[in-house]
Amino acid sequence: MDDSVDHASNGSTRDDTIDFVGKTILAPMVRTSTLPMRLLSLRLGADIVYTEEIIDYKLIRCQRVVNHLLGTVDYIDDNAVVVFRTCPQESSRLVLQLGTNDSQRALRAAQMVVRDVAAIDVNMGCPKAFSVKGGMGSALLTQPDKVVDILQTLVRGVAKPITCKIRVLPSLEDTIRLVRRIESAGVRALAVHGRTQSERPKDPNRNDYIRAIAAAVDIPVIGNGGSDEIQTYADIERFRQRTGCSSVMIARSAQKNCSIFADREGLLAMDDVIRQYLELCVDYDNHVMNTKYVIQQMLGPLQETPRGRELLAAQTLRTICRLWELNHYCDQTRIKRELTSKTSIENQNIVCNKRLKTCVDSGDEAVVEMDVIFVRNLFPTDPDLPKSRLLALAKGTGVEAPVYETSGVRKNHFRTVCRFDGKCYSSRYLEKNKRYAEQSAALVALISLQLIRDTDILAQSVDAVSDMNRMTVTIDSHIYYIKTS
Repeated sequence: MDDSVDHASNGSTRDDTIDFVGKTILAPMVRTSTLPMRLLSLRLGADIVYTEEIIDYKLIRCQRVVNHLLGTVDYIDDNAVVVFRTCPQESSRLVLQLGTNDSQRALRAAQMVVRDVAAIDVNMGCPKAFSVKGGMGSALLTQPDKVVDILQTLVRGVAKPITCKIRVLPSLEDTIRLVRRIESAGVRALAVHGRTQSERPKDPNRNDYIRAIAAAVDIPVIGNGGSDEIQTYADIERFRQRTGCSSVMIARSAQKNCSIFADREGLLAMDDVIRQYLELCVDYDNHVMNTKYVIQQMLGPLQETPRGRELLAAQTLRTICRLWELNHYCDQTRIKRELTSKTSIENQNIVCNKRLKTCVDSGDEAVVEMDVIFVRNLFPTDPDLPKSRLLALAKGTGVEAPVYETSGVRKNHFRTVCRFDGKCYSSRYLEKNKRYAEQSAALVALISLQLIRDTDILAQSVDAVSDMNRMTVTIDSHIYYIKTS
């Protein structure tokens, strides 16, 4: 395994290198605080970045995969969805925020990711219905015994600093009692949003509560909720002074323009920030819907402009890149990634030629591979199906019927090798069931034998796959692709 990616310790010894004093921090924001935004915020001056809230039971169902093609570590669920993606560039300044209401489940989730992050935060402040109804987020604020149980379990069982993020209670006295109990659990820092569970951004932030909390505890207090007061870099220090906090966490103002973290006169132009963000989305193969959402938050009312409406209609990352004149960058990055993939394969004695890749594993016969996905509606009737056509070819030419050997490469994802007329054929796209995997392998055979020339089939099964939302996985030194949602 590449040490540059598998970069962190196994968690056997405590790592307290991250410091929460005098820092500016990107807040955990749902759908916003994903890898490209975190990296851009760090590039533009943020000291620490938080992930979006990741629910513990989602994380514990994931598999940790080192993605050599992207240089990332991916946590992937059974449906091939990337639940969490990170990379070495952020690991020493990354805090993963957990959504949880159970100490043992939180511990399992935290222990899974401890090698890839600098600290673990527990979300005790989110007022959203999903979190509250699940007993998570701000629902925990009225359950101090459970709060202490979760935090103490993590502090004792995880070899990285533990923090938590809360909202204030209506009563300052009750809030002070709660934060003192939180401090007693052994957390390294406490982030405080200065609004109650029922208050919204239009309501004033209770800066006086944050100041009182900071005076009541000995751990660093991270002030949050001041985006209405923070429009420039200089405003960050003013907010710090008003609240008496150790560090400042920024959400909405950073979401609009994360150059707020840069110590400079004025903010960078929005288009400049969007271009930098898009380049990172391309570099790290970010999901097109997530990319679109984040840019929409940056645009704000400009979503109603012609370009904003084009963004709304965009369905591929390349289309979005074209709106900011980055389509060439997108194309070049894709080509470079394909070449890197091919070089990696060639180093394992795999020869590539256009769409076809002849793969030779030591001691085994050659397998002709293509990046093909089986699209059922392209074949209207059963006789049109690739397997049916290949079988008809065998009968018509007097050769033996094709033989299909299917294996589960990973949970719920299958690869088939089709043996036909002395050759083997397979697709690098893993299908979610054995039937589709067999059809994909037969389709590779038909295309390589030049028996399928239908442009619609070629366009949607082969040429269009590079525009699909897909995940790259490396298993036993082989590169595979999985279509994601």
